[in-house]
Amino acid sequence: AQDDITGDGTSSTVLLIGELLKQCERYLAEGLHPRVLVEGFEVAKKASLEFLETFKVDVNTSVEEVDREMLRCVARTSLSTKVSQEMAEQLTDIVTDSVLCVRPAEATSLVDLHMVEIMHMRHKFANETRLVHGLVLDHGARHPDMIKYAENCYILTCNISLEYEKSEVNSGFFYSSADQREKLVAAERKFTDDRVRAVIALKNKVCDTPDKNFVVINQKGIDPMSLEMLA
Repeated sequence: AQDDITGDGTSSTVLLIGELLKQCERYLAEGLHPRVLVEGFEVAKKASLEFLETFKVDVNTSVEEVDREMLRCVARTSLSTKVSQEMAEQLTDIVTDSVLCVRPAEATSLVDLHMVEIMHMRHKFANETRLVHGLVLDHGARHPDMIKYAENCYILTCNISLEYEKSEVNSGFFYSSADQREKLVAAERKFTDDRVRAVIALKNKVCDTPDKNFVVINQKGIDPMSLEMLA
């Protein structure tokens, strides 16, 4: 690994800072004012930044002409100091492609790395790491009759409850016959069923041909009766 030969510079940086502080302590013991030392560090920082501006290599980050190979080299150099050489080679393309997937259209905007999620699969090996261009859900279909694989899909993401919910206040319903009880049960389910029927109506509207599919991703619960209607 690169860390065994040249390293990534972390230990060298700590040693350099430690030696600078050691020299500062000597000057302080001789009576030099700390402000003079701080001004000296400021001058050194300014000179270092000016040198880096002349030494750096510009990378084209525009959407049309992004230098992918340069980004791969940067990723490989960083990864080689942290993981084995085999893993670094495997992760280089994964890291590069994941950043390119979420890069903004404007070249001057910063990349939001929170758009890339890292999921730890405890039942998998490190060499099975891969990049998924899309969403990864920790569960599949909620009903056995629902299809497990779909293409050409319309995806509905919602945050609505598709299950019967009890009222937040104490309340009671009283009935004197079985017929009244059936009406009560139907009235309780009507609110939830209307929501499910609206989803089904939307599916029938957009999926006008047999080759189109419809996927519902809901953050809240779906009870078995709603699943039966959706299936």
